[in-house]
Amino acid sequence: MDAIAPFLAADLLGTPAWAWLAFAGLVAALLAFDLGVLHRGDREIGVRESLLLSAGYIGAGLLFGLWVGWLRGADSGIEYLTGFLIEKSLSMDNVFVIALIFGFFAIPRAYQHRVLFWGILGVIVLRAIMIGLGSALVSEFAWVLYVFGAFLLLTGLKMLFMTEKPLDLAANPVLRWMRRHMKISDTLHGNRFWVRLPDPAAPGRTARFATPLFLALVMIEMADLVFAVDSVPAIFAITQDPFIVYTSNIFAILGLRALYFALAAMIGRFRYLKAALALV
Repeated sequence: MDAIAPFLAADLLGTPAWAWLAFAGLVAALLAFDLGVLHRGDREIGVRESLLLSAGYIGAGLLFGLWVGWLRGADSGIEYLTGFLIEKSLSMDNVFVIALIFGFFAIPRAYQHRVLFWGILGVIVLRAIMIGLGSALVSEFAWVLYVFGAFLLLTGLKMLFMTEKPLDLAANPVLRWMRRHMKISDTLHGNRFWVRLPDPAAPGRTARFATPLFLALVMIEMADLVFAVDSVPAIFAITQDPFIVYTSNIFAILGLRALYFALAAMIGRFRYLKAALALV
């Protein structure tokens, strides 16, 4: 115990290590409960269940924000909640792209939760890398914040006035690269991302093939990476504290992924979403 105490109290990006571990433990517990208890089998998630699951994640995120306010003061709590709301708002556009990806690969609704769940793990890592790089840049070069601000203004104007064009996933360079360099099955194989099949190039042998489920997972991760280019600079305008930036981002994304199934059912009603996101 004497050896552990200094580690827990050690400063990690301006926050004690034990606070980071508490956050990681809470997220891990939520995800384990989600996959291991609520969704052990593959099944279609209805609107009601989606709303309840999202409410649970949002409630956990808000409670964590109250804890941040208690731990670090009211200003930090307000910064967390502001970042949480902005990330939640800006990530709404993700729903349309995710729905398009699932439709392109013909992923049944029964398997969509599995893809989104494992996609969250990728988001946790990718956001950590992007926020870490952003924090390093801001701490070394304060003027980078003005670059972030100009970028967000240009992005908002482009989103507001650009002509709506259908997204051509077949021409996506990442997808084209995977099709050229990987063995990919033509059909789904249950809920599996990888499967062993006879290798056409080597008769009598088998090889590992990626399934369309894996391709959908990669494309959703790439879409989140693109959207993070907008949302991460936005929250740096509120606070440069890596702990607040990262935790508010992750909790907002967890709730949005859970809400996807309800929003996807009403996707045609969001006529003014682009304009609203541009204003945000």
